[in-house]
Amino acid sequence: MTEHDNNTELLSLIDKLEEKSVLSKDEYAYLIESFTPQVSEYLFEKSRRIREKYYGKDVFVRGLIEFTNYCKNDCLYCGIRCGNKNAQRYRLSKSEILECCKTGHELGFRTFVLQGGEDPYFTADRLIEIIREIKAAYPDCALTLSVGEKSYGEYKAYFDAGADRYLLRHETADNSHYRKLHPENMSPENRKRCLMDLKKIGYQTGCGFMVGSPFQTAQNLAEDMLFIKELEPHMVGIGPFIPQHDTPFADKASGTLEQTLFMLGLIRLTLPDVLLPSTTALGTIHPLGREKGILAGANVVMPNLSPVAVRKKYMIYDNKICTGDEAAECKNCLQLRMKSIGYNVVVNRGDHAKY
Repeated sequence: MTEHDNNTELLSLIDKLEEKSVLSKDEYAYLIESFTPQVSEYLFEKSRRIREKYYGKDVFVRGLIEFTNYCKNDCLYCGIRCGNKNAQRYRLSKSEILECCKTGHELGFRTFVLQGGEDPYFTADRLIEIIREIKAAYPDCALTLSVGEKSYGEYKAYFDAGADRYLLRHETADNSHYRKLHPENMSPENRKRCLMDLKKIGYQTGCGFMVGSPFQTAQNLAEDMLFIKELEPHMVGIGPFIPQHDTPFADKASGTLEQTLFMLGLIRLTLPDVLLPSTTALGTIHPLGREKGILAGANVVMPNLSPVAVRKKYMIYDNKICTGDEAAECKNCLQLRMKSIGYNVVVNRGDHAKY
């Protein structure tokens, strides 16, 4: 097959995806392993148009608060894994978390994301108290949790306390690939159970995966696409795999900008109204990574509200950007970056189109 014939076939698959919002596993895999720059640009023209149909030129901001880097899990790719004895551990107190929210609210943030490792110190009761106080102080704000795998009862209690959204990356939908990235005591079945529970309870639910993680194939990524289509999450957080020097995957290659952007475009066509972040990891592997993510169909950015003193300690991967910036610097920088490509950072909760 000539390159022209190959491109023609790929472009027709993208047209099919735009029309039907789903492809077969083999069709997704063929697109993922065969795309060219020309095919990518064709995809991005469509993904931008679809994103603008639902969200216009608006880019939603989420204030990220990385409140603990303790974690009971030992995931092979993560710099805050419990087996990393070189990690400098920290926990923010409730008052420190509330101070981050105060700073963020004054800067115009109307969504806070509480993200941390699976830290046993933060029991359900402690988290419920924090959720209630944040929602009481800032009733006009949405609160997203990203604190890992919990029981149905805990998820329900957090929701009843006022949490609006929950982000839990599934990391990979392929069971055998999942087991190559995680310790034996973690299971893909439980991770998927958690996501189904979150949707059932009523959260705006987010899943996601790493692009270019060790041992990943185009078939694995195709499986991810079918899983997110089945789950129909409100958010999908993806980013390139970036190795961390104190993990077993320290010597593995990073995921690429090109493939990550292509996956963003595919997700936008598969879930047209999804909330899709252009992640810090994208900005880490390329100076204009976040802008390129928006131009590939994303519509969310997540500046960091964590105290500068702890930013470098939440080192889930190497060379993470923005670890020395104050919250105002992060927000102003992103506003200028989005404006430079014709998009507007907006001050509102940034709910999913169905809410």
